[in-house]
Amino acid sequence: MLDPTKDDILPGYELLVEDNLIREVSDKPISAPNAGVVDCAGGTLMPGLIDCHVHVVLAEVFISRMETMPLTLMSAHAMAAMKGMLDRGFTSVRDTGGADWGLKAAVDQGYCVGPRLFIAGRALGPTGGHSDMRRRTDPGALCPCCNALAFCMGVADGKTEVRKAVREEMRQGCDHVKIMMSGGVASPFDPLDSLQFSVGEVAAAVDEAQNFGRYVCAHAYSPEAITRAAHAGVRTIEHGNLIDEESAKLMAGKDMFLVANLVAYYAMKERAVDYGMSSDMLEKNDVVIEGGLRSLEICKRAGVPVAYGSDLLGQLQAEQSREFELRSEVVPALDIVRSATTIAAKVLRQEGKLGCLEPGAFADLLVIDGNPLKDLSLFGEQGKHMSLIMKDGAIHKRTLH
Repeated sequence: MLDPTKDDILPGYELLVEDNLIREVSDKPISAPNAGVVDCAGGTLMPGLIDCHVHVVLAEVFISRMETMPLTLMSAHAMAAMKGMLDRGFTSVRDTGGADWGLKAAVDQGYCVGPRLFIAGRALGPTGGHSDMRRRTDPGALCPCCNALAFCMGVADGKTEVRKAVREEMRQGCDHVKIMMSGGVASPFDPLDSLQFSVGEVAAAVDEAQNFGRYVCAHAYSPEAITRAAHAGVRTIEHGNLIDEESAKLMAGKDMFLVANLVAYYAMKERAVDYGMSSDMLEKNDVVIEGGLRSLEICKRAGVPVAYGSDLLGQLQAEQSREFELRSEVVPALDIVRSATTIAAKVLRQEGKLGCLEPGAFADLLVIDGNPLKDLSLFGEQGKHMSLIMKDGAIHKRTLH
């Protein structure tokens, strides 16, 4: 049994599931005469994985193409993407821009197969920022029911507009709010080092989210953007590839999290041109890919917890599990597993419920064919090496007897 709170594999354990919860974990035989038995001998039992940065509705690598996509087709793509994530052992995911309460309800009510969704609704940014994907010749987005891109992204300028936009996301049942603090790779016109959302606008977003008992996560690459976000009360930094020692120390002092996602940049470098991404975007990608592994080392020294994220778009989403192997160049295997279990659960504010093997936790379980601490590639190949995937007490996949 791989309990991420422990330092090694624990042999000889038994675990009892009743309904959708873990009821008992023991190193001695559990008495449950009427229970069905799954023999995991030869495999490793562990909690389901958590990806803290996905975009289930962003069906194109070159996001601007979604402006001609109807919501019906976007939803169909999202359903396929979510099933793929669960097939890879991700039983919970945190969507950081696009997914809404309808998709979340569809999964919860069994209308489509997928992981447990934690949603941000529309990602919010200023005019010309990372959430503004309009062509330069487009003066304004069409109705979002006809334009999937407008459905996924929001633009707000000034503290009053930001407050209203965040209040609307809260009204729509979002678990967190996503804001843009710096330029991005996938947006067409903003430099990476551009500073977006002013100090006042960020503070307004944080205030409104906290009023609803929620929090703000910020897309930010540069130390300047990270510092602005930290001082304004943002809880998590997404990406952070260009972080420096000083901004990492500031994050640690404010108990913030970094949600890193290296695989997106490697995948875009290798294949994004095939799906329409421009040379300008790929040049920005080269800048952030260089700092990716270094950012993990800086955060480790500063004591900033780093959660697992993938941030893959459209046709690249199948590479979600590759993040494990990329991080292994600078991070020990157990720490990487914790990034996708215990640390991710803290990001979701689901400690003791997700990412662990404890009585009272949700029965999100995997059985891996081998020891993933010795071979992280066992998380790859689209769940090929997972002989059992259970989400919320229901078996999604089982090849064990």
